[in-house]
Amino acid sequence: MFNEFGQQAVLGILSHTFFIGITFYALRAVMLEKIVKIQRVFQVQLLYILLSVAIGSSVSNFFLSMSNWSRQLPFLF
Repeated sequence: MFNEFGQQAVLGILSHTFFIGITFYALRAVMLEKIVKIQRVFQVQLLYILLSVAIGSSVSNFFLSMSNWSRQLPFLF
């Protein structure tokens, strides 16, 4: 039982890290520097990081939920 919790924890950490990284990579294509004032480079970088965490965590939670629900489907029958 504890082994299953450990596996879920590792899967959750890897999933969140992967999707946050993918989201950060995708957001780099958006040129927010052209919209924001030139003196605010640090704030734009911080915005990239915060948006990456927010979007990546949401996508990761979606995939982890789908994974958990698909494992529970055999209990339906």
